[in-house]
Amino acid sequence: MANEENIKDSTTEQKILETAERLFLEKGFALVSTVEIAREAGCNQALVHYYFRSKELLFQRIFAEKLKSFAASFFEIDKEEDTFEEKLRRKVEAHFELLMNNPRIPFLILNEVTTNPQRIASMKENLKDVPVTIFNSLQNMLEAEAKKGTIRKISVFDFMITVLSLNIAPFLLFPILKNVIGLSDVGMTLFLQSRKEENVRTLIAMLRP
Repeated sequence: MANEENIKDSTTEQKILETAERLFLEKGFALVSTVEIAREAGCNQALVHYYFRSKELLFQRIFAEKLKSFAASFFEIDKEEDTFEEKLRRKVEAHFELLMNNPRIPFLILNEVTTNPQRIASMKENLKDVPVTIFNSLQNMLEAEAKKGTIRKISVFDFMITVLSLNIAPFLLFPILKNVIGLSDVGMTLFLQSRKEENVRTLIAMLRP
């Protein structure tokens, strides 16, 4: 009986978490209430507060998980025999595919850090040393290749800004492409797959000496 209750409790908690994530990604923090989360999750509001204490703490958990997955895409494991271009492709494509699976992430992050500046402090706390680790890893890779003469010298900051700009832009433009231009879901998928390849080619071309 106790095991059944634990399973039920775990299922309810997960359902609340999944529902809240969907609603936060669709509407943002301010426009979602715990009443709506409870209704959509098929439970009462008291259970939302029981598991997560408040809407703010529930959002912080989801926001932290999305930030970590966003950053982790750059930690694709490199194979020793891979060329620089193969390593670069794997990292850029992993980041782009994460966005394809979570196209509302850029909107959520940008909306929260612009409307609620304290989120920046929260981001720093949640990510801890992850950004520094990513930057150091990429910097070492870029410097090693520049010494070989296979790529031109470029700062890791410029490189990261270019990667993020290329990968995030299609998803920020998604509403225009879909609703104004009238691109179908199939058309959008084909466009994004093509864009992923184009982004890799653009980066490789940009880095050539």
